[in-house]
Amino acid sequence: MYTAAASYLDARAAGGRWLVRVEDIDLPRVVEGSATAILRTLHDFGFEWDGEVARQSLRTQHYQAALEQLTAAGLTFECSCSRSQLADEERYPGYCRGAPLRPGHPTAMRVRIEPGYVEFTDRIQGRFRQDVAAAVGDVVVRRRDQHFAYVLAVVVDDAAQGVTHVVRGADLLDNTPRQLYLQRLLGLLPPSYAHVPLLTEPDGRKLAKSSRSVHLGAGATLPQLLRVFRLLDLSPPAALEDASLAEAWGWAIGHWDIEAVPKRLAFGLDS
Repeated sequence: MYTAAASYLDARAAGGRWLVRVEDIDLPRVVEGSATAILRTLHDFGFEWDGEVARQSLRTQHYQAALEQLTAAGLTFECSCSRSQLADEERYPGYCRGAPLRPGHPTAMRVRIEPGYVEFTDRIQGRFRQDVAAAVGDVVVRRRDQHFAYVLAVVVDDAAQGVTHVVRGADLLDNTPRQLYLQRLLGLLPPSYAHVPLLTEPDGRKLAKSSRSVHLGAGATLPQLLRVFRLLDLSPPAALEDASLAEAWGWAIGHWDIEAVPKRLAFGLDS
């Protein structure tokens, strides 16, 4: 809710469209009914999205076309390495760059990443750069189980939907240079990025249902929404506590300032 609100406020304050995409490309991990529940929660909290909801599971032909474009340019190779084989490696060491080490075994498809920094200026976190080759090595774009990787799907979808600005959690900050690298290879225009601080437990652990998460209840939408605004460094007046959701959103959109969002990667909830 916190990240969605930041994205929504930034789009609406700029007079832009706000798009919703169900990123269900990792089909083995999809929980039945979860997408419906998420969309219902967004609706209950007053979010209004533009256009139809895009679903990655229905767009695999577009990811295949992008992969074929990269392969035709000689930028990919097949890799038979399993996760267990790479468990002790900090980055992919290039074992299969010449040919798969284990012929006849299932292979992933990797993009050849050349040394050199990829740099961009995040609208919240500031200047960020990464040598993708040194950090992760050659990037998987299609897994050994033949499902496409998120890093390829999101690049293709952002371009197809005409996305100009991305607002998301800082846990994806170090993934962004990989996306920029693929955008360059595919000839796609990169969007502007903004990464909001990740919410964590007071001890620094990621906020999780298994420990102490904040449940979003339909019966207390306004108080929870106002709390989200405060986490984004907005200061809702007391009068909003008796307002409608539409009035609360209207106030927040009018007072949105992305430069006021805390410039740190994470902060803990204290209550």
